[in-house]
Amino acid sequence: MVIFDCDGVLVDGEYLSTCIMAREARKYGWNITDEQANKMFTGGELAKIRDRIAQESGATLPDDWDMHVQNLIVSMMKTDAQTVDGAEDMLKATLSLGLPVRIGSNSSMAEMEAKFSSTGLDQMLDEERIHSGRDLNMPKPRPDLYLYAAEQDNIPAGNCIVLEDSNAGVEAARLAGMACVLLRDLDKPAPEWPGLYRIGHLSEFVPLLRRIMSRQKREAA
Repeated sequence: MVIFDCDGVLVDGEYLSTCIMAREARKYGWNITDEQANKMFTGGELAKIRDRIAQESGATLPDDWDMHVQNLIVSMMKTDAQTVDGAEDMLKATLSLGLPVRIGSNSSMAEMEAKFSSTGLDQMLDEERIHSGRDLNMPKPRPDLYLYAAEQDNIPAGNCIVLEDSNAGVEAARLAGMACVLLRDLDKPAPEWPGLYRIGHLSEFVPLLRRIMSRQKREAA
């Protein structure tokens, strides 16, 4: 099975989302830039980001802050979401291999519905194969979300490969006992994890899958 993260892997919405969080942080007195917020908040869960903003600003954030920010993100994604370069072709090619595919993201289902419908990726993805770490209370870097996705098709964790772009997602895959491909510019730092695959562009993912599948067939023979 292939399990995809959403933001930064299929939809290029992470920076826009963290800019909203940065704006919120500045509203409460933490003078953080959009760039700093992107580095700090990417891949994080809203509850922990809320706590960090409260800690840094000394302000008390409302109990419904998470939902408030989620609603801001959903509204923005309905109009501004774009696919990551090469995402549509990569997804089509992955599906053509006949492998089961699922999505595992810390984003809420409402966010992902907005992102996928806005970009047209909903035409290739079945809703029942999309899973939200936020809505299921299984946020990364905990492994639960990825293990849950695999269990839905009764596929062992060792037979799954995850495509991620965040350190939290890589850690979740590692803890789940799954192989992981990190999508990140090759000149940028990455977690130290033996066996972690790295690609700099989505066009490299399916050829990598084919090589892995070919090697498995040879080993089985």
